[in-house]
Amino acid sequence: MAILYALVARGSVILAEFTAASTNASAIARQILDKIPGDNDINVSYSQDRYIFHVKRTDGLTVLCMADESAGRRIPFAFLEDIHQRFVRTYGRAIFSALPYGMNDEFSRVLSQQMEYYSSDPNADRINRLKGEMGQVRNVMIENIDKVLERGDRLELLVDKTANMQGNTFRFRKQTRRLRNTVWWRNVKLTGALIILILVIIYVVLAFVCHGITLPTCIK
Repeated sequence: MAILYALVARGSVILAEFTAASTNASAIARQILDKIPGDNDINVSYSQDRYIFHVKRTDGLTVLCMADESAGRRIPFAFLEDIHQRFVRTYGRAIFSALPYGMNDEFSRVLSQQMEYYSSDPNADRINRLKGEMGQVRNVMIENIDKVLERGDRLELLVDKTANMQGNTFRFRKQTRRLRNTVWWRNVKLTGALIILILVIIYVVLAFVCHGITLPTCIK
């Protein structure tokens, strides 16, 4: 999966999170939440190894995800914007008084679903290109994580590649199933067209035969 981890937080209080791989991204994300300066709305990205932590803070609500660097910036920030809107729409003002992980049981499923969608469905990127809403993301500078964390505090990011491979296998199976369904429908349509063609030929032959038989009767 392109997006491996995500959380929603109020300040440093995590309200919901989900991880799609065996990783210590949660510990690093907590450090980032503690170190992000100020209370202003921000869009920022921090790189560590070949992974990038993308952060979007709006009206006191922070949405963070960790993605493979190959995912670029548009898709992760489109994901963050989507999650922010869904979270606010679902919980409203309860966000400002919720206890840690108060929405995790319910919203972690939403994080999982949307992570899978933005990681594997080509329509996710296509829709955002059509909307043209992510132009500001081009101005988001990707800084090294050392910019926000002290070197002594920084944790080494650990990602279980086996879990990544399992995610890729799941996506491959999904694509294979979709292709198999497409081929099946194509065969059904071809078979239907062939049956109709045969019926038309039979009808023409029968009509010709019947016409050939009744013609002498008409002459009598």
